[in-house]
Amino acid sequence: FLENDPDKYRYQSSEFQYIGFDELTEFTEMQYRYLFSRLRKLEAAIVPLRMRAASNPGGVGHDWVKQRFIVEGEKYGRPFIPAKIDDNPYRDRAEYRKALQNLDAVTREQLLNGDWTVKQAGSKFKREWFEIVEAAPEGLSLVRYWDMAATEMKPGKDPDYTVGCLMGKSKDGIYYILDIMRLRATPLTIERVVKNRATQDGINVLIYIEQEPGSAGVGVIDHYRRVVLPEYAFYGDKVTGNKSDRANPLSSQAQAGNVKLVKGHWINAFFDEIEIFPEGSHDDQVDAASGAFSKIAGHRDYGFSISGEERVPAFSLVGDDEDD
Repeated sequence: FLENDPDKYRYQSSEFQYIGFDELTEFTEMQYRYLFSRLRKLEAAIVPLRMRAASNPGGVGHDWVKQRFIVEGEKYGRPFIPAKIDDNPYRDRAEYRKALQNLDAVTREQLLNGDWTVKQAGSKFKREWFEIVEAAPEGLSLVRYWDMAATEMKPGKDPDYTVGCLMGKSKDGIYYILDIMRLRATPLTIERVVKNRATQDGINVLIYIEQEPGSAGVGVIDHYRRVVLPEYAFYGDKVTGNKSDRANPLSSQAQAGNVKLVKGHWINAFFDEIEIFPEGSHDDQVDAASGAFSKIAGHRDYGFSISGEERVPAFSLVGDDEDD
């Protein structure tokens, strides 16, 4: 019994050889450390002295437990043994995962993935910055940006998603996220999905795929350009800088109220990810949205509109010499 800090004195004259805490993060560090004074034995006793604890991330003691056992643990001989949902073969893991989907994003990351780094909603994105609208206006310039991954979902694994973000920009500088498509699949399945989505979006939508470094990335872009999307305006995108920095322009516009979401089934998953970015276990939707924003924000009005009406390019080559 340790409901409050003064309750530790209930054990002032006790002598224990084993002290165990369940859900250690529900206790303060003062309570925990004081009970080491009760960990003692007679000189001739052969029973070992042990202090043991089990816990999930979160709770009032999250920070000190993380510091003591994860940050300092190995250095000071305090072993930390992680255990996740797939380490328990007797639990109905599919139903448990389904139940955890009802939690907020931070608590779900803590309980499902044992994530000690995830924090409560940070300052990079907040869901209240995004207005949800029923439909996008006419006349948007449109881009579909893909952040690629090529790993199938398997038991015990939590791979990245392939994500395609469709974003539009209005003439008055308002940005609309119309759709976010995400999946975990083989490269061949992903190719088919990308092609099908391009067909649904229409030939008027510019398509970008983030290009991985090295020759492999060049090969993927070349394959998509020649084989998968030859009839579309398709480009590879070589990115620089870290993910968090690349998300800053989108974050700034969202905070100003200039990014709106078109109502769809994808919105809750999007909110769950962005609210804990960059601390969460996945950042694929943020990467795709940041990539789409980077392409369409500096994009002069040269493309096509959501209504499919072709427009005249807003740039031209001119000369002012008398001989021209």
